[in-house]
Amino acid sequence: GSWRRGLGSWRRAPGAAAMLQPLLLCLLCVSVALLLPLDVWSLLNRCFAGWFEGAAGSPLGARSTPSRLFTKSELSRYTGEKGSEGLYLAVLGQVFDVSKGKKHYGPGGSYSFFAGRDACRAFVSGDFTENGLVDDVSGLSPSEMLSLQEWLAFYKKEYLFKGKLIGPYYDHTGEATQALIDIELTVMHCKKLKAESELENKIFPSCNSEWTSTKGGRVWCSSRSGGIERNWAGVPRKLYKPGLRNHRCACVRTTGPPSNQPSSAQNRGDLDNPTLQEYEGCHSLSDSCAIPDT
Repeated sequence: GSWRRGLGSWRRAPGAAAMLQPLLLCLLCVSVALLLPLDVWSLLNRCFAGWFEGAAGSPLGARSTPSRLFTKSELSRYTGEKGSEGLYLAVLGQVFDVSKGKKHYGPGGSYSFFAGRDACRAFVSGDFTENGLVDDVSGLSPSEMLSLQEWLAFYKKEYLFKGKLIGPYYDHTGEATQALIDIELTVMHCKKLKAESELENKIFPSCNSEWTSTKGGRVWCSSRSGGIERNWAGVPRKLYKPGLRNHRCACVRTTGPPSNQPSSAQNRGDLDNPTLQEYEGCHSLSDSCAIPDT
């Protein structure tokens, strides 16, 4: 009875209750913590570590939760051969279990040479000799680097991630190396260039073209030229890029506001874009232009 009366007095004193609640909660947490087995604490620690690492992000979409680290020697034992420990391969230091693709990656498969190693360069070089089955991607072109990133995305989607390979892309603690970070920056730059190119092709689709020995060359525009379907055809123009002498034929919209000024009241489309030049001897609004032999 006395403890109930005491509790009632705390209820009547909101200020004191507010001070007591955090203390009671703290005592409860400590009591529970003391009762938890060590293996439970270990599990909680791994879970929370994974959350924090995941929030930090990682190069090329690498899994940031705690994972196994492989040496090259250890990975070489995962070739799918009889008695081997499994069927794994690595791409840019990320290790995947490709057992479900055994007919491709296992012994006798068309891509068995990828098993048990990181031969990421070969994914884009097509060199499947021992000299080409390496993880060194130096000297690859931007488009090849972008293609390699797409291969990595494929394996992340289709196969089970198993860990990281200690080497040029991950150190002995599983942290990304500067080499991997540099690759990520290159890939990001490539994606930016690709997006800019796709936008340019949408605004300025390529012309149709033909050449005959009797009539010479001709370029013309249609509502599907350049592989871009649209509700306008446009007129042919030479499209130049800053700093370059070469040009390509682009179909240019002739009505509505400029693409870079969508709220403008102008009604000449992109005809006044400074990177464009008319074809000599061709009417400015003709959808077809003859290209004289030079």
